[in-house]
Amino acid sequence: MILSVEAGRRVMKSVADFLSAGRSAGRYVLCVASGAAGIGAITVVGNLEMNLIAGFSLSWWGMTTALVVLIITVSGWVIYRFRQTRSLTLAQYFEMRYSREFRIFTGLVAFISGIVNFGIFPAVEARFFIYFCGLPETISIFGLNVAVFPLMMIFLLGVSLYFVLSGGQVSVIYADFFQGVLVYGVFIALVIYFYLSFDWGHIQQALASAPQDASLINPFKTSQVEDFNFWYFLVGIVGVIYGTMSWQGTQGYNSSAKSAHEAKMAGVLTSLRNLPMYIMFLFVPIVAYTVLNHPDFSAIADSVSKTLSGIDGAAVQSQLKVPLVLTHILPRGLIGAFAAMMLAASISTLDAYMHSWGTIIVQDVIMPLRKKSFEPKTHLRVLRWAIVSVGVFAFFFSLIFKQSEYIFLFFAITGAIFAGGSGAVIIGGLYWKRGTTAAAWASMITGSGIAVAGIIIHQIIPDFFINGQWFWGISMAGASLVYVVVSLIGKQREYNLDKLLHRGKYAIAGETNIVSEAPAKGWKVLGMGKEFTRGDKIIYILNYVWNGGWLLVFIVGTIYSLTHEVSDDSWFRFWRIYLAIYVGVSVFVILWFLIGGFRDLRRMNKRLETSDRDDRDDGFVSVPDQQTDQQS
Repeated sequence: MILSVEAGRRVMKSVADFLSAGRSAGRYVLCVASGAAGIGAITVVGNLEMNLIAGFSLSWWGMTTALVVLIITVSGWVIYRFRQTRSLTLAQYFEMRYSREFRIFTGLVAFISGIVNFGIFPAVEARFFIYFCGLPETISIFGLNVAVFPLMMIFLLGVSLYFVLSGGQVSVIYADFFQGVLVYGVFIALVIYFYLSFDWGHIQQALASAPQDASLINPFKTSQVEDFNFWYFLVGIVGVIYGTMSWQGTQGYNSSAKSAHEAKMAGVLTSLRNLPMYIMFLFVPIVAYTVLNHPDFSAIADSVSKTLSGIDGAAVQSQLKVPLVLTHILPRGLIGAFAAMMLAASISTLDAYMHSWGTIIVQDVIMPLRKKSFEPKTHLRVLRWAIVSVGVFAFFFSLIFKQSEYIFLFFAITGAIFAGGSGAVIIGGLYWKRGTTAAAWASMITGSGIAVAGIIIHQIIPDFFINGQWFWGISMAGASLVYVVVSLIGKQREYNLDKLLHRGKYAIAGETNIVSEAPAKGWKVLGMGKEFTRGDKIIYILNYVWNGGWLLVFIVGTIYSLTHEVSDDSWFRFWRIYLAIYVGVSVFVILWFLIGGFRDLRRMNKRLETSDRDDRDDGFVSVPDQQTDQQS
């Protein structure tokens, strides 16, 4: 990974390179690297925590996401059009579409939302390594007892800063790709190990002991599952559509594709890329649940409980349950592999998030307030200092903040500070000519206000009956309604979307590779247009078959379960077959993406070595251009 970072530093030659890897990334390297950046050790801990509560049952309702994911990916929903704008950040697009003042406001909101959300990352990940690796609470340095917790955070943040400061987004992509290969490989290794070696009789007995209406096997008996239930999932589904690209934690990847088509194809591949991650997050917590609840593992469960009793705070104890179980049941080799994977996942997310929040405050707040560009060298220096400042903030926030909610509920409510209102603004601006600047302001204020209210309420009343996920849902609904109403009652003027998206007479040479001027009608219906090669069509067909197949299973299974009594034994056999299918397909996907990723890395490196740079491509939008678009 260090060699990859140095390689990135060597070819990083401009501000656009630092921000968006010179828009040179192919679909496979983009897909794998962005996936690693989005996982993170904290996401692993959060998913293990969630599925320890939800079991297999939530996965059944998750199958309906197949239809949503299919529609989003094959259409290039939001992703394709955003890449057409050639914006380096989301708020740069907001300035082009709405106004400079709105860019500054949204940049500031995104930054505040992001660093608060990011603030718990070092703490959660440092605690994981301390307890998983059995590190002492303090060590002696020059005769002084120093707490290991802050030292571990400094180590994680320091390594990540080295990666991102060396070559910006170029180094981040290079490093995250190799870390992604390790992460997904270990995911599959863990699942295969437990699938083949763990006693399935024990698993079934433990899961069957759950309360009658909180079943971890039967998805139609989950009315008493708290927080991570059907309604959590339903709000999440709406969020997938509404919030596409709203969350800016990995915003550098949004503009790093070498073309809008490559960005779209990377999105299509995402559902396949996530298979190893998904089954690991599902199955490993179920094994941990078995250990914690089956009498044959009472000694291990007692040891875990004893360790947890010495940890302050119920939320932190919840995060560490599954990792502590794994220290007792994994063989030495896999313990080391899991620790290495978590370190890679930690670094890949920390470097991407620090890059994102540091660049956003510079690009979308400081630079627009200056009303002029920086000199390139000064620009890069300011970006680096901003990224370091984000790391320093996260360190002190993690030392001070006391977490009272599950990780994912904290993510939902803090993310909604920005994402609650931004979804309506993004979608309305890209797809609706009549969306107005006034509507954008009103929508963002509404969504952010609801989310901030939720955070304050939860700090005052930790057990408030509306959780973070529901506050996110309320903020999405309120912001969307406000955007539409304010646009319709405002002054009617159509925006020039062709200029924003570089279409028609505004097209830029080399941005679109036309393979077929008139694709067959059948291909167009399936979302395959003029840029699609034979290989692209095969990828689309694979997605239709995979996602459509599971959607069909869901429909047939739901109808049958509502009209017949299905035993827990039958559900358990289904879940075992389900896991086996996912493991087999995941192994194939990892090999496929590994080959494609290395090919993309070579092409990306060559492009960065040979392409000409334009120092004016730094994210600054001139006021005359922005006003012209508004008046068109």
